Amino acid sequence: MITSADRRPRDLLDTDIPDYSVKEAKDAYRTRSRERRRIMRAESVRDEDGEAFEKAYDQGIMLRLLRYLKPYRLQLVLGVGLLLLNSALAPIFPTLLARALDNYIIASAEPFASLTMDARLQGLWMVVILYMSLRLGSFVLRYGYTYLISWLGQRIIFDVRREMFTKIQRLHMGFFDRTPVGRLITRITSDVDAIQQMMTDGVVGLIADVGLMAGLLFYMFTINWRMALITLIVMPPLFLLLNLLRRRIRVAYRAVRLRTSRSNAYLAENLSGMKTVQVFNREARNARRFDEVNLELLDANNEQVRWFSLFFPTVGIMSAISTALILYYAGTKLIPGVESFVTIGVLVAYIQYSGMFFRPLQDLSDKFNIIQAAMASSERIFGLLDTPEQVADKPDALRFEQPFRGEVKFDDVWFAYDDEDWVLRGVDFTIAPGESVAFVGHTGAGKTTIISLVSRFYDVQRGRVSIDGVDVKDYDQVQLRRHVGIVLQDPFLFSGTVRSNITLGDDSVPQEQVEEAARFVNAHGFISKLPEGYDTPVLERGAGFSTGQKQLIAFARALVQNPDILLVLDEATANVDTETEELIQDALKKLMQGRTSIIIAHRLSTIQDVDRIMVMRKGRLIEEGNHFQLLKVEGYYRKLYELQYQERAGKS
Repeated sequence: MITSADRRPRDLLDTDIPDYSVKEAKDAYRTRSRERRRIMRAESVRDEDGEAFEKAYDQGIMLRLLRYLKPYRLQLVLGVGLLLLNSALAPIFPTLLARALDNYIIASAEPFASLTMDARLQGLWMVVILYMSLRLGSFVLRYGYTYLISWLGQRIIFDVRREMFTKIQRLHMGFFDRTPVGRLITRITSDVDAIQQMMTDGVVGLIADVGLMAGLLFYMFTINWRMALITLIVMPPLFLLLNLLRRRIRVAYRAVRLRTSRSNAYLAENLSGMKTVQVFNREARNARRFDEVNLELLDANNEQVRWFSLFFPTVGIMSAISTALILYYAGTKLIPGVESFVTIGVLVAYIQYSGMFFRPLQDLSDKFNIIQAAMASSERIFGLLDTPEQVADKPDALRFEQPFRGEVKFDDVWFAYDDEDWVLRGVDFTIAPGESVAFVGHTGAGKTTIISLVSRFYDVQRGRVSIDGVDVKDYDQVQLRRHVGIVLQDPFLFSGTVRSNITLGDDSVPQEQVEEAARFVNAHGFISKLPEGYDTPVLERGAGFSTGQKQLIAFARALVQNPDILLVLDEATANVDTETEELIQDALKKLMQGRTSIIIAHRLSTIQDVDRIMVMRKGRLIEEGNHFQLLKVEGYYRKLYELQYQERAGKS
């Protein structure tokens, strides 16, 4: 046992840092640096679940991404057309500059040398008008394709996020038991943004750059093929350098994506559990752990920046080398007395062409990195979209409008959340229509699992769960749950108003029905006293409402959907005060009339009036009967009742 003498002040625990010499600190830093890079390389080939990434570029993934463009073919074709047309115009401007210099400004060669001053000015004026006209046309084209491509990217984001959200809502509860919320948020935000960037800047920009380079090469070889070849001399070493940098950046990109997901998951977890963090004074420790997660993300971003920052200087120095070679070669041809096939205008045009040619190369490298980042994100997004729906409707699932009679039957049901760690073991029982049944037992006995299986949040591994003689797997899930009202132990309130929380956003429900349901469950009293009544804003997670008030709103929510077939209650009175419990008990008596009711309860005093009590222990049904029948038996239920009676007597 830790005594007061063994305890150290919290500030000492948080600030107890060993002293290092300068040399030791440097050595430690170098060791950590090498270790960080080794870890980063290892992380770059694995995802959050430890599964291996596919290759950097996957044609199958790319084709699947391009399918999102199919509904917007017209906008895509028009946008790409405008883009290519603008790219075709770009190489014309250096040619016009060369024409102006050689024909009208310098005009050292015939027939332009013999032109009069007026003719030269008129020719120069025509070149200027053509130049400005083409620039204006380029402005219009650039505006058009920028707007269309940006609009296209936003539509793709909308479609992908909608598809992901729809998919997430269809996944079974077991998926959410295993998957951190922060990871899902990363999928819908950061990963989707990476795809949008690829569609707008990556693929389309790649087309533009390739088109521009093709046009430049055409003009360059047309004007002077020798100087064009000189420009291309630096291409082989440039591609080797860029390929090396690309591989390094790919590692950093994937590490950034992985660590971003970890950071979001940690943030979501701590924000959701902030009350627990503050109650147990975990702020300092959690901040220190977040610093570790954040520093890992910082390291990955720094690694990405370190390699990415080399792209532009690398392309820039190669462009400078190319320009220097052009200057030397063309300059020697312009020396008086040397046979020349190069003019001042051609030299100026080629210098411009060289800069224009290397700019797309710079962009191509950037675009490829964008595509690589999108590939990594797409793998994770499509992995989510391809997650099998373990609880899925059959093609011929039963859809109906008539109410259930309410017979619930379990036939030798075996169920496990994980492999064969059985939670239910051969459970058999039948609940008659209109019967009220309570399940009791210690935590982990399988009580709540019963409700989850009736509502088909999970599918059983063995046996059969049926309602009105039909396996729940044969029903359409939406139709099934439409007839099942569920009140959970921890009621969840959404941002909005009290009314929207009762109707769950269904505006078709009339106000009279909402108020009637609230009165029925004894919630109208406190709701009417709120500042704006049923229109009172509800903050995230129902902040400002007591647990009892949340529970009563949850009761009204279940009732307003008119669950005339089956009402399932899961620890509905577990976390409320005595006064609120009395209100809930009064509502329960009215709710259970004419409805098949399944109640899960720890407090045995709340279920004494039900038709039948079923006692669960270690996943098996060991006793059943009403309250008085079970008390007469020297069994497990009587032990539970006596234990709770003694606890209440001790507290009083």
